[in-house]
Amino acid sequence: MDHDSQARPAATLAEVEDALLSRWPETRLEPSLDRIAAFTELLGDPQRGYPVIHLTGTNGKTSTSRMVDTLLRALELRTGRFTSPHVESITERISVDGEPLSDEAFVRAFTDVAPYTHLVDAEADHPLSFFETVVGMAFAAFADAPVDVAVVEVGMGGSWDATNVADADVAVLLPVALDHAKYLGATPAAIAAEKAGIVKPGSRVVVAEQSEAVAAVVADRVREVGATAVLEGVDFGVEARSPAVGGQVVDLRGLRGTYPEVFLPLYGAHQAQNAAVALATVEAFLGGDAPLADEVVRAAFAEVTSPGRLEIVRRSPTIVLDAAHNPHGAEALAAALEDSFSFEPLVGVVGVMADKDHEGLLAALEPRLAHVVVTQASTDRALPAEELGAVAREVFGDGRVSVVPRLADALDAAAALAEAGDALSGSLSSGAVLVTGSVVTVGEARRMVVRTRPAGGER
Repeated sequence: MDHDSQARPAATLAEVEDALLSRWPETRLEPSLDRIAAFTELLGDPQRGYPVIHLTGTNGKTSTSRMVDTLLRALELRTGRFTSPHVESITERISVDGEPLSDEAFVRAFTDVAPYTHLVDAEADHPLSFFETVVGMAFAAFADAPVDVAVVEVGMGGSWDATNVADADVAVLLPVALDHAKYLGATPAAIAAEKAGIVKPGSRVVVAEQSEAVAAVVADRVREVGATAVLEGVDFGVEARSPAVGGQVVDLRGLRGTYPEVFLPLYGAHQAQNAAVALATVEAFLGGDAPLADEVVRAAFAEVTSPGRLEIVRRSPTIVLDAAHNPHGAEALAAALEDSFSFEPLVGVVGVMADKDHEGLLAALEPRLAHVVVTQASTDRALPAEELGAVAREVFGDGRVSVVPRLADALDAAAALAEAGDALSGSLSSGAVLVTGSVVTVGEARRMVVRTRPAGGER
């Protein structure tokens, strides 16, 4: 086949998405950096043109990346940020100066690299995947900007993730738990060995609190490559936290100073931990001994947002979105609900991807939910609602489960249950709907709810 015939330039975001989605899907992995290395080499190795902060871990990558980005921008550095997956639009994956690329800029980023994708495809055993292509686009867009620092979130794992063609100045290891076991190994230690692959010779490594087995694996890697590590709970951490209206107030101990009573407009102990990790990451990146200016730290954290992470998108009834998609994330979500919210009843809308531990996720949420409406997102990766319903009935009992396959109908059903239960309970608190189970489900729900909200509604 003539490769030039494929190289029709894409003119719209929809055409770019089609071109990207025709490639190997994100979930298909092959443990090799050969294709992405060939691709970035053709692009002039843009990822070597700026320092890189590289984040991995089972949960918390996107929220922490957003905090790191916000803090760096408060220090007047120009940032690039690469995150995945996206909540609503593919453009969210590549941000410059804290804002996703515009549709036009995303199309331009794709057309800039498209000719080189075909050169790699022609030489390699397998064509470049969707993910590899977007990683190449991001690294090239950051070089074009140009950025002072790139904040790069691993797609999956570490060693063999396409982002690992970049060498981390600062490598960040968020909590490691079981997820993607099919691809990364069946124990946290096996997964940690894969994730620790982002630690490179000379990296400074910021390590969130880990289980003993994981901490040992990370320490081995740090020693092996001659990196230097700082540990949550030893070198930095959350000194105190208390829930507050619209989020929480935290006392953060950084590597160089303590920052008391910082307002963080996100809910849950896990977000306080992410904030401590983000602070230590920025301190490690900057080097030196002087504490950051207190007012800069406060101003930065006060404006952090993380869409789809315990995000209230509507009132009356309240609808909360959370992208928890594994038991570890669901446990953090359940703790945050208990900590910060008093919804009665709370009705879940849950849709999961087929490759996840949905039983563990449902079990973690069961004590917090009065009723669960199981549904499915419109992707072929979604577990059919009927299958999820069968597991949910075992966890919750028949009387607390409804199966509503279409997500829009599931949201309506849950809202009706929340409002009816609210009227019946006679309590002063009010009913609410929690949408969770996957980033895809949350993204689809967010589009539906935010689009249909009346003018002047709460964001």
